[in-house]
Amino acid sequence: MALTIEEVRKIGQLARIELTKKEEKRHAETISAVLDYMKILNEVDTADVEPTCQVTGLEDVWREDVPLGCNIRTELIKQMPEVESNELVVPAVFE
Repeated sequence: MALTIEEVRKIGQLARIELTKKEEKRHAETISAVLDYMKILNEVDTADVEPTCQVTGLEDVWREDVPLGCNIRTELIKQMPEVESNELVVPAVFE
């Protein structure tokens, strides 16, 4: 499938890429070669091929997502220089 220079210009415009005349010609040739290769791949008979998402046989190891208790808040509060109602007291930013 040969891609025309006009089609390459349109693609460049959509991608917001400025192409020189030399680049337009080169991209028309290379994209056409890729499309020709894809045409060959489309002709391959895959009717009896089972769809796969991976072929290694490896599986993810999952664990139950269980929340655990955490006493970090009380430990942090103990380390704060000034505490009021279990919250850190800081200097005022606004008057």
